[in-house]
Amino acid sequence: MAVALRELETEGITLPRILAGLTNDLVEHRRRYPAPPLSARPLGDITTAIERSGLRGRGGAGFPTARKLRAVADRHSHSRHPVVVVNGSEGEPASSKDVVLLTRHPHLVLDGALLAAAATGAREVIVCIDETATKALHAVRKAINERARTEASSRVIRVATIPHRYVAGEETALIHWLNGGEAKPTSNPTRPFEAGVGGRPTLVDNVETLAHVAQIARHGPDWFREFGTDDEPGTMLVTITGAVTRTGVHEVPVGARISEVIAQAGGFLSSTKAGAVLVGGYFGAWLSIDQARRTSLTNEDLRPLGAGLGCGAIVVLPRTTCGLKETARILAWLANESAGQCGSCVHGLAAIAGGFANLNDGADLTRGDDTVDRLVRWAGQVEGRGACHLPNGAVRLLRSALTVFADDVERHLAGRGCER
Repeated sequence: MAVALRELETEGITLPRILAGLTNDLVEHRRRYPAPPLSARPLGDITTAIERSGLRGRGGAGFPTARKLRAVADRHSHSRHPVVVVNGSEGEPASSKDVVLLTRHPHLVLDGALLAAAATGAREVIVCIDETATKALHAVRKAINERARTEASSRVIRVATIPHRYVAGEETALIHWLNGGEAKPTSNPTRPFEAGVGGRPTLVDNVETLAHVAQIARHGPDWFREFGTDDEPGTMLVTITGAVTRTGVHEVPVGARISEVIAQAGGFLSSTKAGAVLVGGYFGAWLSIDQARRTSLTNEDLRPLGAGLGCGAIVVLPRTTCGLKETARILAWLANESAGQCGSCVHGLAAIAGGFANLNDGADLTRGDDTVDRLVRWAGQVEGRGACHLPNGAVRLLRSALTVFADDVERHLAGRGCER
């Protein structure tokens, strides 16, 4: 069910929520969010509230947050206290929502992390931040020091800097790094909730997800459900760039129409203004203008189109920009971000990126084989292989580009270009 933003305004339901009252000062933060009595709450109480809220992860996979909390809590023992890892690596170039929260609302994120620690029985919280995000690192360290001076806690909070690589934010790569290895995904069948940091049960949750946890604990699950849909409730942060006048992070209800979200950012889905819309960032998929007009921001609506919410990044491609050229650039970037340990990435993504570059240039190097058919075949050969989902994301982007920009493909192969 689509959510009309203007209808919400007439009902008196206002936004923003998570972006309201941004502050990195603890005293100011506590005026809006009193310190939750963590030690006095039963472990299951927090998880039950999160379950009733229907919160799903905002990092990409959209997994139910309460199920993750329970999976970790069930493995808690006196000898194996769990760990909470706050994933603030945000290696997605089209997204900046997590760094905004860490920089301008760090105490809300830390409240959520400590609530997750209370729900799972964890004694340690590790906030993982990209080593190049200097403002976020400074803000979080300052926030931790503020709390140490004024709010006693039985839980340790520390910051870990993460290498500036796309795959470093994958949960097994984070765990491997925190355990002293390289920040590369692993194919170990043991998942972090079973044995993560130091072999202990580990909850890995995205920055925005934990900020929502703090809000649900403060206002309740029914309040959270005032926005969104029955299956995907709440609000979400989207980073909107491209052919809009107000680029940056916006808060919208899950289920809002993509066209209205883009209009809120000062963009218009007209054939004279936009050529296509990339939903989900570099790991996402292209939608045509017609698809974007009739589609809502839910995984339920996006999946039949081969897309998903992902990290919440939306890029409005200007009408004057070539979609094939932009796709070739992104595929080359994804291939370069490979961890260099799986053949599907090292060779497969490099071949796909090179083949798509040839397609963009109008070069026919297929020696009798159809250019598009070869790319499609290569996509099938790398999909679902490797230690992480990087090949899947590249394949999703490739397939959507071949569909949405089909007319441009014909022009490029004919050597006529696409007039952009």
